[in-house]
Amino acid sequence: MSEHSEDGRGPQDGRSRRPQGPDVTDGPDTPDELDELSGADAEDVFAADLAQAAEDADREADMAVIEAGSRTLRTQVTPPAPEDDVPGRPADPELDRVLREVEEELYGRWPETKLDPSLVRIQALMDVLGDPQRAFPSIHITGTNGKTSTARMIERLLLTFELRTGRYTSPHVQSVTERISLDGVPVSAERFVEIHRDIQPYVDLVDSRQEHRMSFFEVVTGMAYAAFADAPVDVAVVEVGMGGTWDATNVVDGQVAVVTPIALDHTDRLGDTPGKIAGEKSGIIKEGAVVVLAQQPVDAAKVLLRQAAEKDATVAREGAEFGVLHRELAVGGQLLTLKGLGGEYPDVFLPLHGEHQAHNAAVALAAVEAFFGVGSVHQRTLDLDTVRTAFAAVTSPGRLEVVRRSPTVLLDAAHNPAGALVTAAAVSEVFDFTHLVGVIAPSGDKDVRGLLEAFEPVLTEVVLTRNSTPRSMDVDELAALAVEVFGEERVQVEPRLDDALEAAVTLAEEEGAYAGAGVLVTGSVVTVGEARLLLGRKRSN
Repeated sequence: MSEHSEDGRGPQDGRSRRPQGPDVTDGPDTPDELDELSGADAEDVFAADLAQAAEDADREADMAVIEAGSRTLRTQVTPPAPEDDVPGRPADPELDRVLREVEEELYGRWPETKLDPSLVRIQALMDVLGDPQRAFPSIHITGTNGKTSTARMIERLLLTFELRTGRYTSPHVQSVTERISLDGVPVSAERFVEIHRDIQPYVDLVDSRQEHRMSFFEVVTGMAYAAFADAPVDVAVVEVGMGGTWDATNVVDGQVAVVTPIALDHTDRLGDTPGKIAGEKSGIIKEGAVVVLAQQPVDAAKVLLRQAAEKDATVAREGAEFGVLHRELAVGGQLLTLKGLGGEYPDVFLPLHGEHQAHNAAVALAAVEAFFGVGSVHQRTLDLDTVRTAFAAVTSPGRLEVVRRSPTVLLDAAHNPAGALVTAAAVSEVFDFTHLVGVIAPSGDKDVRGLLEAFEPVLTEVVLTRNSTPRSMDVDELAALAVEVFGEERVQVEPRLDDALEAAVTLAEEEGAYAGAGVLVTGSVVTVGEARLLLGRKRSN
């Protein structure tokens, strides 16, 4: 692949930011096509709609309760793993106060759930900032489910090949600072505040010249690109917020465009069929790029392939050019044999659960191979030991994450039917539960009935609740749906999340220590993040 240069702009320090590629080794030819593969990751959701100051104040009050937690819930908690990279509130009171001021300014803007089909404002910000998004090559990721997990895998591979990375993902699990990562670590609260202060005068300038002020997501996207250029990074891994064509991230020209599995979600904004949704998401495919496609519905695949052809882009398809050749369960995860663009990668340990994560790993590997020119410039595999080391270090908080034992408590951010189906399948495959209690708090604008129906076969009973955001579904409406799906005898309502967790743990414990009982907390990234705080999975920022 060629040196990165657009409009005569190079890296800010004047040196080449384009990596020459990792060590590669000869790999076996794999001419046969794979059987059809499928997978989805339950995480494509958006942060809470906090546009109004009154709603922000309510959330602050609720979060105070959440962060206080409960004495019972904090017993027998699995301590945070050393690699846990989800920050909590700053330990320093003054820094926490300043960060809250920044959050208040950001949340006072249009929420990221309000979509305006225009790149005018973000492009105006990039112009006055000197086009920071052109200072580095990028891998751009869209899709319905699996984006964040795939982004984290891509980032880990690039880091292990000794490249400096920037990662931009959304929504956040616990802290807004998670959205912007450098070298695999979220920026500190202090650095997040500094970035905001640095670009605030330019944001104000753009605000003054536009019909509408910049949105929350547009400003944070601008912050990420400015931080990546300032670092500087060798490569940015960028996840879209919603859709693709009009998403604020789409001012980058990704050398590699990744499309994870497309399913129905945000149908009021993106379309009511996979094909229509694919039309919006295909907008990230740029002229001459390499397009890495996960397995897709037929109508979505047709749209994506047509867009790739129009952009003269090279296409790599899961199930043809790359995929999962073999997978088996292993302690703490799964052992994979992956087919990459250059050959096979056997005995790759992935410490994440579920078949969908294996497919995400195949997509991530193909994306990194494409970035390094494997399959076009090189016809050889990446260094196998390096690939194994990278995947063994992958984490994805809030995705079938075990946060407690006795009983086992799982957190999973499934929020749409497609995500719930793969989560349910993974739970059945990996965990030997005989009695699983669900704690469910979805957003009201989702296909909640479809989500409940997907979980029904694996949940013995459910405790319905809500998170602290205005978007959370009313518990009475949720209960009415749940009774239709589960039956009244399997449904319990606890309006507060802490009470719901307590009730679910109690129900699981009543089954006895050897009955295979557990708790699954799901329905929303916000729900998972707040449960994570209640269950003690937090660290100071």
